[in-house]
Amino acid sequence: MPRDDRRDAEAARRRIDEIFGDVLPETTSDERDEGGQARETPDSWYLENRPPHHDR
Repeated sequence: MPRDDRRDAEAARRRIDEIFGDVLPETTSDERDEGGQARETPDSWYLENRPPHHDR
């Protein structure tokens, strides 16, 4: 991504965050251990090892 496009995307993201705030947390309470750390999901291994051609 060209530098100007990246900067524009970051500015747009900041603007959206200013307006709407953090609507949803990165993980929900049922995905976290009691200590607050995120647990691995059953699909996490598959997502981490997904072949590059699946990202298209």
